[in-house]
Amino acid sequence: MLGSNLVRELLVKGYRVKAFLEEGRETGTLDGIDIERSRGDLLSPSELQDAMEGCTFAIHTAAITNVIPNRSEIIRRINIEGTRNFVSAALKCCIEKMVHVGTANSFGPGTRNNPGDETRPYCGGKYHLDYMDSKRQAQDEILQAVHEKGLPAVIVNPTYMIGPFDSRPGSGEMILSIATGKVPGYTRGGRNYVHVNDVVTGIINALERGKPGECYILGNSNLSYREIFTLIAETIGAKPPKLFMPKLLALPFSALAPALSALTRTRPRLNLSMAKISCDDHYFSSKKAIEELSLPQTDIKTAIKDCYDWFVKHGYVGQQN
Repeated sequence: MLGSNLVRELLVKGYRVKAFLEEGRETGTLDGIDIERSRGDLLSPSELQDAMEGCTFAIHTAAITNVIPNRSEIIRRINIEGTRNFVSAALKCCIEKMVHVGTANSFGPGTRNNPGDETRPYCGGKYHLDYMDSKRQAQDEILQAVHEKGLPAVIVNPTYMIGPFDSRPGSGEMILSIATGKVPGYTRGGRNYVHVNDVVTGIINALERGKPGECYILGNSNLSYREIFTLIAETIGAKPPKLFMPKLLALPFSALAPALSALTRTRPRLNLSMAKISCDDHYFSSKKAIEELSLPQTDIKTAIKDCYDWFVKHGYVGQQN
């Protein structure tokens, strides 16, 4: 989703774009786009370096963001080893500026009144998710390369992105679940949401004027799960979930979810780590990015509509398992 929106805006800005794409994976989201394509494996240093040769700038958007299963060797390899390979290629190819797309989860979150920012220490280890842990380790290694090897890298840290071209789907599955009535209820927690195109603008502005060695949280609205589910329902014309699920109910239910999915031979949609996150506040401030990168703040209702309209156009609605 992010890459498909990013290349379009880069072309609008006058950049020539080469995309390094996973061999054998076709989503259709880049069809008809005038970019150079190179295919290979992020875990192959030589293929990545060959692809990067001749480029002036490099933007690293690739990652596995899965949280089910919570522990996975391939998640760690792609997010950590793949990032190391990207950094090595950028140094060998004498890239003038690199932007790495991290995650806001690499910093400590806060409350609505005192949201997390780029100064908060990482505390996501308690959720036992390789996604969070690997992204934080990758970020630490990039910052180390900036200071020790002169890597000209800026890090951007998006919150929960919503928007079009979500072909998997990823974040948009929450919208599809509301549309199909598959969200049984809501927990007390909340998080920060942002339009994917605001993140795209933040990335390009980081490329053009971000400070190497600096991190920028790219987010917008802090909303409770009840608020975001209600907003989604109002935007797409669906019914919001009404059932409040207290922590004492949500955690045992989520612990049983993987076993129930195995029995019914359906794809698991929940685990204990996700439930723990959903019961906590994960609110962030984007004050630094707004001030230094002119990060836009598009209404989240627009992001929901853009995402849902793309799903409708491409036949996702009504076809979910």
